[in-house]
Amino acid sequence: MLPSLHQFTTTPLFGVTLTIGAYGVAHRLWLRGGRHPLLTPVLVAIALVVAVLHVAGVGYADYLTGGDLLSFLLGPATVALAVPLHRAGPSIGRMLRPVLMAVLVGSTAAMATTVVVVRLCGGTPQLEATLAPKSATTPIAIVLASSTGGVAALAAVVTVLTGVLGAVVGPGLLRAVGIHDPRVRGLALGVASHGIGTSRALEEDPLAGAFAALAMALSGISTSLLMPGVLALLG
Repeated sequence: MLPSLHQFTTTPLFGVTLTIGAYGVAHRLWLRGGRHPLLTPVLVAIALVVAVLHVAGVGYADYLTGGDLLSFLLGPATVALAVPLHRAGPSIGRMLRPVLMAVLVGSTAAMATTVVVVRLCGGTPQLEATLAPKSATTPIAIVLASSTGGVAALAAVVTVLTGVLGAVVGPGLLRAVGIHDPRVRGLALGVASHGIGTSRALEEDPLAGAFAALAMALSGISTSLLMPGVLALLG
């Protein structure tokens, strides 16, 4: 690597520029591709960033000096989801009870089925604890995996992959089974694929995005409260 290029790649500006640029290219490809699920911007942006880092020979630690700045903005971005929630307040109020029940059942099922599948495949209790919180947001999944004997780094990777898979496959799968109500679609995407699924729901419909944001928040809470009990019950 050239000395000047090396100096640039070790500055925060490199990580910020690469991430924003990759997402901009990915979003344009997604629009030009007719919003095809396989061209979901998050998925394509991840692939572009990985490819650039590999070709340029840049280590993850160097990239993270700028990537961390964008990670910090996840907090304000999450808080900003209160805007569509506020706008959908009347619709949410009328469906609060079924929403709570759906999130509770969905988050419990996500954890329980993961543990059962890992066990049937011969996985260890450590792997069960790592994968169980995969449908919660990444920060919650990391903390839960660490506190229950799992591997935090692997939990983070699997959680992101779960979100991307849900954003890519979820909308088409919901249409295939005849689910077109934006409220139900939002709930499903929020519970199954957390923040990435919520961003996909927002692209579909503001009402779907509001219900996805609510589902993501409630799912994170229920997963945090119920995961130790689910692991103990199935263990």
